[in-house]
Amino acid sequence: MPPSGTYVYCLIAADRRPVLRRRFTRLPAMGPVRLLDVDKGLWLVVADAPLNQYGEEAINRKLSDLDWVSRAAIAHEGVVASFIDQRAVLPMKLFTIFTSDDRALEQVRSDRRRVDALVKRVANHVEWGIRATLDRPRGRAAKKSPRPGAAKSGAAYLSQKKAQRDAAVELAEHARETVAELYDRLEARSRLGRRRTAGELPVEGGPLLLDAAFLVPRSSGTSFRALVAREARRLGRLGYHLTLTGPWPPYTFVKD
Repeated sequence: MPPSGTYVYCLIAADRRPVLRRRFTRLPAMGPVRLLDVDKGLWLVVADAPLNQYGEEAINRKLSDLDWVSRAAIAHEGVVASFIDQRAVLPMKLFTIFTSDDRALEQVRSDRRRVDALVKRVANHVEWGIRATLDRPRGRAAKKSPRPGAAKSGAAYLSQKKAQRDAAVELAEHARETVAELYDRLEARSRLGRRRTAGELPVEGGPLLLDAAFLVPRSSGTSFRALVAREARRLGRLGYHLTLTGPWPPYTFVKD
């Protein structure tokens, strides 16, 4: 058999040792998912990784194969997500590999102060993602339309087109303020919020205005979803579209 390393999916904190009841979709050629005891209440979720396929050089060769990377990422995230109901889960980056179990344990124990701080931050919380985009056709439709049967003279047509352009410009000018207020409302109902970089706002098109993640108490998931639904209805009438994803393990909030 080829030599193997220790692939680490995540670190979990729990009141008792988790039971691996489910069958996981493995990364290609990876060994079964198993647990390593770190210390009281902490476990690493790991698997044996053959180094002829998961050594540094082998991975670098395969990074250009997007299908392979995508399959690996989906399998990795599936294992991490299966522990979302534990007290805390700290996801590791894709392709986090140590030379041995002992080396993986040594790394975590040597970084114990930081690990404890992260566990405290995310314990009993999950991550929700929000995206806000500008839906110009709906925004224009929200404006008052001409009465049925209204005169369709050349002047009326030009006036209508100018009104549509003016409405689009007005919507664009107020978009940043609108999504900033949305972010503040959602952050107020979360423990933490993080913005991701959104594109610049052009006058035309339907750009991404907000891409954000929120760390929400697990017990508040229903009320948080209800708040997003209300905001989606309200902003939808003004020409915005909101997308909610989650709950996820707190990927965004274990980064320094």
